[in-house]
Amino acid sequence: MRIRYKKKQVNLNLYLGIIWFANGIVQTVFNENSSWFDYFWFLLSGTYLIIYFYQKKEKYLTVENGIIKQNWPLGKKMKLNEIKRIKHFAGEYILKSELKKMKINISLIEEESLSELKSELKKLNVEWN
Repeated sequence: MRIRYKKKQVNLNLYLGIIWFANGIVQTVFNENSSWFDYFWFLLSGTYLIIYFYQKKEKYLTVENGIIKQNWPLGKKMKLNEIKRIKHFAGEYILKSELKKMKINISLIEEESLSELKSELKKLNVEWN
């Protein structure tokens, strides 16, 4: 099961990338006294566009083979059978095992995917707070 990002979240990164790129063009082309800092906008734009394409290709979470995994660099993964407690607090699910803790920001998850995630987590025999 693949838990998708909200389209609004993904598109926000695209819009910010385009805006920063346009700002970079304005700063470098139309400014007579360009400095090295004016090229920073292209770096910022590139970062947002990379995030956009990554989020478009990869999904926020993957639940497969008894493992829940965050699909971003340095993302955490946890075995479903090791989860002892799930806490819903401040717009996040906090999954806790004996040794690990994983936070899932539910405001980033598409509604249909969120209901799939909830039903998958409800199947676990764990304590909910």
